[in-house]
Amino acid sequence: MRIFITGCKGQLGRTLNDVLAGEVLAGCDLPELDIVDRAAIGAAIAGFAPDVVIHAAAWTDVDGCARDPERAYRVNGLGTQNVALACAQVGAPMVYISTNEVFDGEAAEPYREWDPIHPINPYGRSKAAGEWFVRHLLTRFYIVRTAWLYAPGGRNFPHRIIQLADERGALRVVTDEVGNPTYAPDLAQALAALIRTGAYGVYHLTNAGHCSRYDFAREILRITGREQVPVEPIPLAEFQRASAPPPFAPLANTAGAALGIALRPWEEALAEFLGQ
Repeated sequence: MRIFITGCKGQLGRTLNDVLAGEVLAGCDLPELDIVDRAAIGAAIAGFAPDVVIHAAAWTDVDGCARDPERAYRVNGLGTQNVALACAQVGAPMVYISTNEVFDGEAAEPYREWDPIHPINPYGRSKAAGEWFVRHLLTRFYIVRTAWLYAPGGRNFPHRIIQLADERGALRVVTDEVGNPTYAPDLAQALAALIRTGAYGVYHLTNAGHCSRYDFAREILRITGREQVPVEPIPLAEFQRASAPPPFAPLANTAGAALGIALRPWEEALAEFLGQ
């Protein structure tokens, strides 16, 4: 299979290159190619003639998106439009990596694939715009929402918690933001399985289970032998940041599970990651 990966240098992109090493791969990323450049991304995809395109490129700095919503829409919305148009030109299906932040976080239970989206911050709105372009420009696509992604070698929540614990000796972590910690290698394996099914549609792929940021941090400290580090639970209202995340936005894997695609519990994945 010939697979083109946008964002091939990012956390997920690098992991996909490892997981899909047996396939014929090509990709793009900054600074060599910007998905905002419609002609350039169109030429790159057409020149490779892929069987499928995995669109993992995005501006994922959630607070940065809040400070510059226009750039967020340009990259995550119009950039996705450009990739979708290139896919349409070569007749290739597209995998669009989306986010739990397309939901408002007001639900009483984890969101399912068919629940209506309602983003409440610029990052979520820009990713929802990307979903809109995919749905309206293509007939063959996978929209895959995930959450709280971390990977070896990347800048992520587990690394930040360990760094702050060692530097400060105490932490304050929000207890009313809930989601699914997701290990990039597990997501990449699930994506590899999904593109072989030909079952197009919307999917929620995260490690099983959900927790608060506070519980996530406590588990990181426990696994790494830092249980003695005090962690103060605080509400989102006390954590000053540019963006307002959805407070309760875990995703339920219903569609993927029906195909036999399910990720292990987040605690197991985190233990493997930190054990490395």
